[in-house]
Amino acid sequence: MALVMRIFILGAGATGSLLAQLLERQGHTVWCGDRDPQRARRFLGKHCSIQVLTVNARNLRAIVRAAKGSQLIVNASASVFNEIVLRAALRLRAHYLDLSSHLTRNPFKAEQLRYSKRFEQKNRLALINAGAAPGLTNLLVQRAADLLDQVHRAHIRLYESSESDDPISQWSPVVSFDEATSRPRIYREGRFHLAKRFSDPEKFRFLDPVGPARVYLAAQDEVATLPHFTPMRDLDAKIGGNEIERLRRWYRQGKLSKSRGLVRHRFPDTSSPKKIAKLIRHGVLQNARFAAAVVVSGVQLADKEEVHLRVRSDVLFPSLYAIRRQGRYTTPVAYATAHIAAQFVKQFPRKISGVFPPEALPEETRRAILAGVRSQGLRVTHKISILKPSDDEEEF
Repeated sequence: MALVMRIFILGAGATGSLLAQLLERQGHTVWCGDRDPQRARRFLGKHCSIQVLTVNARNLRAIVRAAKGSQLIVNASASVFNEIVLRAALRLRAHYLDLSSHLTRNPFKAEQLRYSKRFEQKNRLALINAGAAPGLTNLLVQRAADLLDQVHRAHIRLYESSESDDPISQWSPVVSFDEATSRPRIYREGRFHLAKRFSDPEKFRFLDPVGPARVYLAAQDEVATLPHFTPMRDLDAKIGGNEIERLRRWYRQGKLSKSRGLVRHRFPDTSSPKKIAKLIRHGVLQNARFAAAVVVSGVQLADKEEVHLRVRSDVLFPSLYAIRRQGRYTTPVAYATAHIAAQFVKQFPRKISGVFPPEALPEETRRAILAGVRSQGLRVTHKISILKPSDDEEEF
C-alpha cells in the first residue's frame, strides 16, 4: 500500500502545479510555495483548492515556515535552490525529492550527494533527480545493467521538438538557458570529461512517429550520478529536435553564452495552460513531442562464455496533441516529468535513509516505478540484441 504523506511543493509552475494535482489525486495532503502565487494559480487553475503560499526559494527560514508539518518536501523550482531546500528538509526532519542537479561545486558529481550522512543521521530519505530525464532514464540504464555482468557503454538519447515558429519553453527559461550554456559531461574509459557544446553529431532513430533525428552532446545530469553507482566504462547523453537545432544555431552565431545572460525573447517564460490554449487556438503552436531512448551494451556470462548484448529501451511520451485530448494544456516535457515524479512519490521507500539517485534505489522499488509509468499510458519498449564480440560500437 502506498504511503500517504503531507507534502509541500516548492515551485508551482508547469511541472510543480501538475505534480501537486497528481499527488493530491493519490490521496496526499498537498500545498505549494511560490514566489508568485498569482502566477501559480494560473497553472493550477481557478477551480483547484490546493493552497499556495508566498515563498522566496532563496530564504531558508521562509521555506521552513511554509513547509512546517510536511513529511516530504519537493523542490520543483530551479535546481540552483537544491541545497537550500535540502537544509530545510533536514531542519524539519522531512523527506526530500527533487527533479535535477545544479552541478556548480563539481560538474561530475551531484551536489545533493554531499548531504547523504546528514539524512542518514535524521533517518530520512532524499530522492534526487526523480523526473523524466534525469529520472526515468536512470532507471532504464540500471534495468539494463541488471541484465548484464559487465556494462561497457550506456547512451542516453533525447528528442524535444515544438512545431512552432516562435520559441516555446518546455522547461523553465532558467533551466533551459543553463542547460544550453553548460558544457556537456561525458564519461570515457572510466574518466569524466567536459566536451564542446553541440558537438559529436550523430544520427539516431527514435520510435515512430519521431523517427531519425540528428542528436548532439548535451549537459545531462545522468552523467553526474550513474558512473558513481553503476560500474561502466562509457556514458554520454545527446539531445535532438528542432529546439536543440535552434539553440545550436544561436550558439554558432555567438548569441548564446553565459556572459550575454538570459535573453527573454529567446527563452520566454513557461506558458500557463491558458496561454498554451491560446497559442494552439491561434495556430502559433501546432504540436510538440518528447521521446527518450537508452542503449546499454555489455557482457553477460553464460556457461563460462561471454555473450555480448545490447539492451535498448525506448519511451514515447504523449504529444501535445494527445495531452490536449485529455483536457490538459501543458508541454510534453512538463507532463512527463510530473507524472514520473508522481510515481517516484507513490513508491517512495520507507526503509532506507540517505541521499539516493534513481539507480541506487532497491530493485523492487525501481521495478514498481517502471510499472507505474507504464500504467500512466507512457509507451515503453525494450529490446535485447546479441552482438559479435568484435562489435564494440555499431552504428545506431
